[in-house]
Amino acid sequence: MNFEPTDDQDLFRASVERFAGTFDIVRRQALRAADGGYPRERWAGLAELGLLALAVDADRGGLGGSIGDLAVVAGALGRAIASDPWLENGFLPLALAPDLDGLASGERIAALAFAEPGRRYELAPLTVTVDAGGKVNGRKTAILGGAMADVLLVTALGPGGFALVAINRDAPGVTCQSYRVVDGSLASEVMLHDAQGVVLDSDPTGFAKVVARARLLAAAEMLGAGHRLFDDTLAYVKQREQFGVAIGSFQAIQHRMVECYARLEQARSHVLRATLSEFGAEPGFAQAAAGAKAYVGEAARHVGEEAIQLHGGMGQTDELAVGHAFKRIMLLDRLFGDQAQCRREYAVAA
Repeated sequence: MNFEPTDDQDLFRASVERFAGTFDIVRRQALRAADGGYPRERWAGLAELGLLALAVDADRGGLGGSIGDLAVVAGALGRAIASDPWLENGFLPLALAPDLDGLASGERIAALAFAEPGRRYELAPLTVTVDAGGKVNGRKTAILGGAMADVLLVTALGPGGFALVAINRDAPGVTCQSYRVVDGSLASEVMLHDAQGVVLDSDPTGFAKVVARARLLAAAEMLGAGHRLFDDTLAYVKQREQFGVAIGSFQAIQHRMVECYARLEQARSHVLRATLSEFGAEPGFAQAAAGAKAYVGEAARHVGEEAIQLHGGMGQTDELAVGHAFKRIMLLDRLFGDQAQCRREYAVAA
């Protein structure tokens, strides 16, 4: 079996690398300081490359990217430590609401509001409700990219059960409060009081399938960031000297780097396995995605901790790429469930 990327996937990776550019702390800070935590003109550039349309099926006017294509994009963004919220504001909204006007073209931006205060990693809505007329009430928290969104995709409990509702962020009855999260991006908390929305979907199984895909893409991005951490640390220990020699010549350091490399290779195998599994099969893809996210999260965090320790105190500062990569891994590791939650779901499915 051939595990090498296709020519199209190589093209996607190259496009992301050119768009992301080299890591530049000054430029990164400027992007984070933009209104909403991200400049809209850069989002339009992301759309021009087709990286948003990649998440939309061809019969809906998109590029119809496979889960493998999407994983390549996520991995390239992770390796570049890109500030672009492609996963949270690109893939997720487009996978859930591909027909919503302006999303694929980048003219409008959406964010998923699924988390409710005090509910840990439960995905099913409980306290946020929508009535038959589309009026939504309740509170959502940890809305990644919510500050830059024009539209909120809110999961709610309706008369018939699960509902996905689209609400304009500036609609009457919507109150948003934004705050910084660990990777420096902006998340939001929203209060909804008789906010008028449009019910887009009422299929909880479809939502669960999108979550499974998002878990795998989070794993792919963490894997890319883990490789970046490893490469930067390997280069550092080769040039950092102690007692007149490079610390990379010490056997103890070499053993630690080998352990990091082995963990990343095993993590890559988990991502490949999940990518190649049949999407939608039970327990199939959802099981593999949960297992991959749990394993990759553990491996990437281990590599990040080693990278920070081997760099010393400066590894935690904003001046080095390793600190930014590790913070992004910390965020993704908890998206749609931490390692323990994903392991539990993997065990039940197995």
